[in-house]
Amino acid sequence: MTAAPVAAAAVRAAGISRAYGDRTVLHELDLEIHRGEFVALIGKSGCGKTTLLRALAGIDAVDGGTLRTPDVSTVVFQEHRLLPWWKVWRNVAIGLPRASARARAQSALEEVGLGTHADAWPVTLSGGEAQRVALARALVREPELLLLDEPFAALDALTRIRMHGLVRDLIARHRPAVLLVTHDVDEAILLADRVLTMREGRIAAAHPVDGTARTRGSAAFAALRTELLAELGVVEP
Repeated sequence: MTAAPVAAAAVRAAGISRAYGDRTVLHELDLEIHRGEFVALIGKSGCGKTTLLRALAGIDAVDGGTLRTPDVSTVVFQEHRLLPWWKVWRNVAIGLPRASARARAQSALEEVGLGTHADAWPVTLSGGEAQRVALARALVREPELLLLDEPFAALDALTRIRMHGLVRDLIARHRPAVLLVTHDVDEAILLADRVLTMREGRIAAAHPVDGTARTRGSAAFAALRTELLAELGVVEP
């Protein structure tokens, strides 16, 4: 595997494969994500979505092919993974230089609307607040690649809607390349510039999302939603 920064694209995967024992999870997969582009990845459970995300994050190696990613990437998981023995600002500042840690953490918390919670303990936060802290922790490092592994799955419907708006605003401001792994087709359409369908370890289809399709209830939204569900083997009554 080759791992090095690239200029034209933040992520470039060419023919990457990954196997666990006799089970091949990624099959000579090709993928490119440009800087500032928001890509959503959907697919049935077990198709390789999380394996791909972990490979892009450098958590897992690949067995073959070429994978190039930026020097700075961060991940937001479904679980916020805050350390309960540290206050909120310290959770955001993990790994930052000590001299600037508090100020940078405070600024990141202000961005996600939690500036007054810097000295709170994680146990006092709601689920949505905890995920906002996780976003602040990811973005404070100004990553070139932001990986989102179903970060809103455990949130209630209203909180998810608020988080979608917050994420859109933050991504527009920071402009990293983004890969969102999600099972929620509506979420993929509303957030992404491009929706990829994964099947049996490969990218099976790619759909650009224009502005009209991001309006829930529009004909373009409904048409793309129906097409994506069909690719996933779901036919609505």
